[in-house]
Amino acid sequence: MTTRERMAPLTVTEAAAEHIRSLMARHDKPSVGLRIGVSPKGCSGLSYKLEFAEARDPLDEVVETQGVTVLIDPRATMFILGTELDYVADKMQTGFVFRNPNEKGRCGCGESFHV
Repeated sequence: MTTRERMAPLTVTEAAAEHIRSLMARHDKPSVGLRIGVSPKGCSGLSYKLEFAEARDPLDEVVETQGVTVLIDPRATMFILGTELDYVADKMQTGFVFRNPNEKGRCGCGESFHV
């Protein structure tokens, strides 16, 4: 019998980890990490949601990497499994970028997606 290695629910690039550490250091309330979720929004159906997490939910998927803790809302896991979280700062955009292999499409403005 072979053991399959479990796929990471989310990977975090060094740029994203650095920005998360910076946000956490400036946040004025105690936080255990950054929580990622999805919510119904936009013309494509779903939008990513980021917020400071004051506590861990027992059902959160926890990703600890590069000195940061990212909590994934259990209702979002199936939508973002295998996603890479990056942070981009260039002439066209500044912010977190989700590279999600589950996305089937995005709205024209890029604010929402569907799977």
